[in-house]
Amino acid sequence: MPVQKSIFVFGTNMHSKIMNFLGHLFLSGNNEKILCGNFIGDYVKGNKHNSYPIEIQKGILLHRSIDTYTDNNKHWKALRDLLKPIYGLYAGVVADLFIDYVLAVNWNNFSEISLDWFAKWAYAALLHNYNNLPYRVKEFLPYLIQHRRLQSYASIYGIETSLKIMSLRTSLPDCTTKAIQLLQTDNALIQNNGMAFLEEISIKFGKIE
Repeated sequence: MPVQKSIFVFGTNMHSKIMNFLGHLFLSGNNEKILCGNFIGDYVKGNKHNSYPIEIQKGILLHRSIDTYTDNNKHWKALRDLLKPIYGLYAGVVADLFIDYVLAVNWNNFSEISLDWFAKWAYAALLHNYNNLPYRVKEFLPYLIQHRRLQSYASIYGIETSLKIMSLRTSLPDCTTKAIQLLQTDNALIQNNGMAFLEEISIKFGKIE
């Protein structure tokens, strides 16, 4: 029986669920359980969040609020529209990944701790809450940690690797070469929109006063 591919959606529209975790984790604050809930938010549907501990519920609901805000942000929409000629309906998937790239590259503008330190803390927090993770998340978390996926977003090679994985494991079209060419040729435009989005969402969710 062939393995069926699926595209995991991050938000109310077609956003990626499998590779663009950094932004959600960054917006989770310092509470490990809220971070855990934000991390698993796409895997907990409807009112199933009520079965989780209160702090994890808060993280799941935070995840949904972030998704709603993202879907309506003009800078995120600009990135999505830039990618539409390549990815069509899946442009939002890659727009999300590009946002994580911009965040990783400019991490020191948003945090006083290094990206590597933050990533290691996030990995440890997720492992501490391993029993609360949905089965599908338990399956890929070791790979995410082993390959330092959060840190990898800071390089174009890391984004290329993520896109290749997504095209193999989900229904995302394999347009990696074109996407990376766009990231390189229009990097300033992508950086400008990404930074504007990150500044606005950071204010919205309390990361910047």
